[in-house]
Amino acid sequence: MVGKPERRVAVFGAGYIGLVTGACLAELGHRVVVRDINPEKVDLLRSGDVPIYEPGLGDLIARNKERLTFTLDLRETLDGAEIAYVCVDTPPSASGDADLSRLWSVIRSLEGAAHLKAVVVKSTVPVGTGARVRATMDEAGLAHVGYAANPEFTAEGRAVTDFLHPDRIVIGASDDATAQLISDLHDGVDGPVVVMDVRSAEMVKLASNALLATKISFINEIATLCEKTGADVEEVARAVGLDHRLGPHFLRPGIGWGGSCFPKDSEALRQLASNTGYHLQLLSAVIEVNNLQKRRAIQKLKDELGTLTGMRVALLGLTFKPGTDDMREATSTVLAGRLLAEGAEVRCWDPMARPAETEPWTSTTRHETPELAMEGADAAIVVTEWPQLKDVDWAKASAAMRRPVLFDGRNLLDPAEMRALGFTYMSVGRP
Repeated sequence: MVGKPERRVAVFGAGYIGLVTGACLAELGHRVVVRDINPEKVDLLRSGDVPIYEPGLGDLIARNKERLTFTLDLRETLDGAEIAYVCVDTPPSASGDADLSRLWSVIRSLEGAAHLKAVVVKSTVPVGTGARVRATMDEAGLAHVGYAANPEFTAEGRAVTDFLHPDRIVIGASDDATAQLISDLHDGVDGPVVVMDVRSAEMVKLASNALLATKISFINEIATLCEKTGADVEEVARAVGLDHRLGPHFLRPGIGWGGSCFPKDSEALRQLASNTGYHLQLLSAVIEVNNLQKRRAIQKLKDELGTLTGMRVALLGLTFKPGTDDMREATSTVLAGRLLAEGAEVRCWDPMARPAETEPWTSTTRHETPELAMEGADAAIVVTEWPQLKDVDWAKASAAMRRPVLFDGRNLLDPAEMRALGFTYMSVGRP
């Protein structure tokens, strides 16, 4: 950083967001200590291995190893730290509210760290959490320490790029000095800084993901209508996206969204509204459309095959999107569960999904290549649009299947070409 001081930053949580945040802040020239409570994860990071798949992250960590430390020890984490970043998970609880237990554990651990200048929450939290954290910090003798919400907008598969070249850096701060401190911390990042109050910053993250989910569910509704009327959703979406008021992004039909953000944040926003006595009717419909979209794929196969009992079905792709190994809320988990419930044998292929996360339903049926997964199968579903699927020898795959039925859940392949190769080909919203 030119003209800006090197800061000492403590990052709590070595998950997707914590690792990317720590590595990118080190890239910007800061001294960063990342703490996690998982010894195996910390040992891997210390040895130079990255426990998650994220393009560019491993190189970034290796390049900044002199400024980046990984530890289990709280004292080492806070030693000399000026800014503490909270990047822990906030999963849904049994009530549907966000489980903030990990966040509160971190906040309580800061008691006595009077040398801190700011505490920054990057985790996605309900609106109003910042006020509670501020009150807790005040009671713990940290009234002089600033507080900020700095929500993340990084998409898995391009998280490093999204951090260093973001659409915006949102800072919700308790005071002007803290806002300036966090803004200066990002000096060198190619993106505008937007400063606001804490509650508004907390809402921005939830609202952004809910709107993106809405666009996907909307085009999926249009796709269903296209199937019933003979229109082509690909042509419809292309023309709609040319409208500068709407844009082409997230107007791609498919078999439903998943991942660590859209499902969790949409449900969190709906629960937040319910807790205030307000019902978000539009968002509730968005969630319902997404849930039904996954099950419609199974019904299409059932209609084509007559029954799923005893049928062999290959799932091509398991992760919730390409470019990641993340299985959280992946569409494949719903498809596999429904297929097994119908009595089908599930086969699968994915280049990155971690075996431990798929063992409950695919431990004996996972294959090294898409071709092997489809061999002898009665049907196949394109679940994740991995680019490797475009290189499959589909003529060979068609010949090797017991019944060449293919449901392209991501509209990845050319319908005419697939039908010419002998497939009974189905897709989303295309005649």
